[in-house]
Amino acid sequence: MNLLQRWFSRPGAVRRWALASVVANVGIIVTGGAVRLTESGLGCPEWPKCTADSLVATPEMGIYGAIEFGNRVLTWVLVAIAVGAFLAAWRRVPKRSSLVKLAFGACLYVPVQAILGGITVWTGLNPWVVGAHFLASIPLVALSVALYVRSGEPDGEIVPLVPHPVRLLARGLVGVAFAVIVLGVVVTGSGPHAGDAETPRNGLDPALMSQLHADLVWLLLGMTIALIAALHAVKAPANAVRAAYTLLVVELLQGVIGYTQYYLDLPVLLVGLHMLGAGVLWVAAVLVPFSLRKREPHADAVPLHYEIHGDREGDRIVEKSAVEEAPVA
Repeated sequence: MNLLQRWFSRPGAVRRWALASVVANVGIIVTGGAVRLTESGLGCPEWPKCTADSLVATPEMGIYGAIEFGNRVLTWVLVAIAVGAFLAAWRRVPKRSSLVKLAFGACLYVPVQAILGGITVWTGLNPWVVGAHFLASIPLVALSVALYVRSGEPDGEIVPLVPHPVRLLARGLVGVAFAVIVLGVVVTGSGPHAGDAETPRNGLDPALMSQLHADLVWLLLGMTIALIAALHAVKAPANAVRAAYTLLVVELLQGVIGYTQYYLDLPVLLVGLHMLGAGVLWVAAVLVPFSLRKREPHADAVPLHYEIHGDREGDRIVEKSAVEEAPVA
């Protein structure tokens, strides 16, 4: 019971599990990229087993088998974190259905991602299926970010902090960020890093796809600068301005890596960093719309006096003196 209390029932437990989910889901993007960049995509030629006769990689399969199987093992880490977040949301007092639903959604989504990974093996690393496998991580990251944000605010009415056109710009920015990532996946599918030395590419012109990808990146950059200007013009809260500037910094760093890898003929290390940057960029983009509104707690929100000295999770916290002076029923 003490272990359950420590891991799943303490104040802030949901928020910590949600943060772990964000980090792990960005991390699986990077490890999946490592599988591809080391040509270990078919290191385990079967799924769900590694081979027809073995569940795990064997010494005879060498480093490629070890890398591919290692990435499969990390999927179970995602499962464990998703289940941990769900248990924390379920055991939270008072229970909040919004958090339970988000955490349960992640629990359902992780196996879908794993099955897509199996399909990539069955199709011999078809570049379109591999791209879909990568893109499947994007909604899961967004779901984890939403759980993290919602666990830090109450269940109440949404109060906009900026005018409606500014919020529309932020939402459009998220859409463009997603399009940038999609085209980045298409570019990768046309390039040299197939995941296996004999895997065919998608047949598209790498130079043309790279140009289209870069054009969208410049659009995203321009929209971010416009958003920052708008936030200053309407005197938006500091948290909103900080979120927009963070996104701008991530975009600039990602752009430098992207152009550098292109002109250096796609070295493995830079491509891996670019994949990490894509995950971080998506997190930063999704956080921006959340920063442009807040939630007012319900008038009948349960006062959680035990959270006064802990981590606040958004519920109304009563003053300590009020708790001490409250009449005993």
